[in-house]
Amino acid sequence: MRLATAAIQRTLLSLFVACLSLPVQAASPLAQAFSAAWERQPAAAGLGERGRAAVAQQQVANAWTAAPPSLGVATRSDRFNRNRGALEHELGVALPLWLPGERSASQALAAADLGIVERRGDALRLQLAQALRDAWWNWQASHNEVALAAERVAAATRLRDDVARRFRAGDLSRADFNAAAGVLAQAEAQAAEVSVVAAQAVFRLRSLTGQALPVANAGAPAGLDPEPLPASAPGVPAVSHPQWRELQARAQRADAEVELARQQTRANPELAVSTRRDRGAGGEAVDQTWALALRLPFGAGPRQDARIASARAEALELQSEALRLQERLDYEGELAASQVAAARQQLAAAEQRAALARENRAFYDKSFRLGESDLPTRLRIEAEAFEAERALGRARIALAQGISQWRQSLGLLPE
Repeated sequence: MRLATAAIQRTLLSLFVACLSLPVQAASPLAQAFSAAWERQPAAAGLGERGRAAVAQQQVANAWTAAPPSLGVATRSDRFNRNRGALEHELGVALPLWLPGERSASQALAAADLGIVERRGDALRLQLAQALRDAWWNWQASHNEVALAAERVAAATRLRDDVARRFRAGDLSRADFNAAAGVLAQAEAQAAEVSVVAAQAVFRLRSLTGQALPVANAGAPAGLDPEPLPASAPGVPAVSHPQWRELQARAQRADAEVELARQQTRANPELAVSTRRDRGAGGEAVDQTWALALRLPFGAGPRQDARIASARAEALELQSEALRLQERLDYEGELAASQVAAARQQLAAAEQRAALARENRAFYDKSFRLGESDLPTRLRIEAEAFEAERALGRARIALAQGISQWRQSLGLLPE
């Protein structure tokens, strides 16, 4: 039995080493973990290129022509039929022209695309913050369970050894020794169970950050988020929330798309400037002429109507979605604030319960050693003290996680 207990304690110790390998020198481990996790995101690598694409699109919209100019070269000769020396060369440049209002509408659309890239980066950071916060607090909760399991194994080992000593002395019965040994076996089984859960939590968190985890304090959660400022209290419109701002940027782009579709009533006209050098027959003089041409396509008709209707439908959907999102974000902020208030009350009650349970455990431990109380009562008091400590640890993590989720609902990243 002693060998099994030592093996369980060595397993828990190795788990602590795997979970809590290196300390973090900064004051905010959660913020450092977020920075490491963001650097590993594929979206972070692509945002720079998306931004450069949006800037290039702005340069296209700022150009003086609707499309790059085109060069036309043609030659004509009778060498392969009559061969009288007729020859003609033509050189021209075609300039696609902007439709009235099309250039400014294209500039507005390019600016909206650049705004979407910026807002998309903020929204992706907040989305990653949610995943990291969930993994972080699951790891903290599992660490708390591992620490409590180790303490329970140690306490059960001490009690079993005390009962064994008194059993050999004839003060306690074999049934009392079996009960104490059973409590130790139960504690060891629970320790093995929580170690598996803790290993899973460590894997999920390290898969996000790719780094060793910071040392966690068994008495208080690590990586606490600061509470939101009073200006971020519930009831304030969520106009600064990254998700809402991204949706607004998408709605603005849809409006710009509608305006551009309205201006593009037809294909772009072309202005062509060309020169021609020709000779009617061999020995004749070479003539040179210049030409100025304007090509005006017909109207787009139903094609434009379909494009305008499609863009307008998307704009209306995004505007409605933005209103619903703002309502939901306001409700989430109020709910998170109320949950934080309730968590504070639960923590105060759990601290009082744990203090009373520790005091009772000390009393009954002394009375059991003096033979004034029986083993079942001693085991019951020990179990109550363990549950009180577990509730206290969970209440501390619940409060820290509630504050973190409150910040998440307000669109605030880990600090």
